[in-house]
Amino acid sequence: MAGEGSRGKFMDDLAGVAGGAFSVLAGLRNEAEAMARSQGEAVVRRLDLVKREELDAAMEVARRAREQAETLEERVAALEHRLAALEAGGKSSPES
Repeated sequence: MAGEGSRGKFMDDLAGVAGGAFSVLAGLRNEAEAMARSQGEAVVRRLDLVKREELDAAMEVARRAREQAETLEERVAALEHRLAALEAGGKSSPES
């Protein structure tokens, strides 16, 4: 029966060692997660990323500028067409 007592003590010691190892592993995991989070935040700061709202606002400004450019392009084409028609009409008139 003396063997059973020492065997129980051995199992208790083994369980204690295993519990300590799990605590160390959990601590390492938490530390690794914290380091990864910190590195990720540092990368975001270095890349100088913009917020979604800022990107949406810039995209809206770009959309409006593109629409204005298209409108101006159409107006210029219409004016060029009118000018070409006036020049063509002026050359065929007897007054020229």
